[in-house]
Amino acid sequence: MISRKEALELLHAHLPEPNLIKHSLESEAVLRALARDQGQDEDLWGLTGLLHDLDYSNIGDATEKHGLVGAQMLEGKLPEEALHAIRAHNGEMTGVIPETTFDFALRCGETVTGLVHTAALVRPTRMEGMTAKSLKKKMKDKAFAASVNRDNIKECDKIGLELGAFLTLSIGAIADIADQVGLVVEG
Repeated sequence: MISRKEALELLHAHLPEPNLIKHSLESEAVLRALARDQGQDEDLWGLTGLLHDLDYSNIGDATEKHGLVGAQMLEGKLPEEALHAIRAHNGEMTGVIPETTFDFALRCGETVTGLVHTAALVRPTRMEGMTAKSLKKKMKDKAFAASVNRDNIKECDKIGLELGAFLTLSIGAIADIADQVGLVVEG
């Protein structure tokens, strides 16, 4: 399996956009926390979260290839279960059906980062003091972080987590790396 150092090098080589790097780091943090919660391999789940969008800058408008191309790029670097999760995280477009706990963890874990990050940006205290209750309220507002797929976030139930518990876990994971992703209060 690829090392985290090698994964970061790959990430920076293929994703020039700073926001995609932040999303990847947040996805890694959430997937590591989910792995701990589920009694799974933190390194495997974390690296999969980190690299799940590796192909994003290369596919252009061919969104039906997003995840398929990334999995091809990672063949021999991650085990098949991780490659399947990467293919299935965009299952609506790729046609790859999510089946395993890992698949659903990646889908809800990478999606929730958009909601948490956007919520933090509009809060004067950023991540500090954010709660699952406030995020649930934001989820009901379809105009807030409109591109975030709420149904994918709610797939947390397929890994045995109630929405509030999942949001709390995700907030904690992202808060732990807030300084790396621009979510700390300046000053």
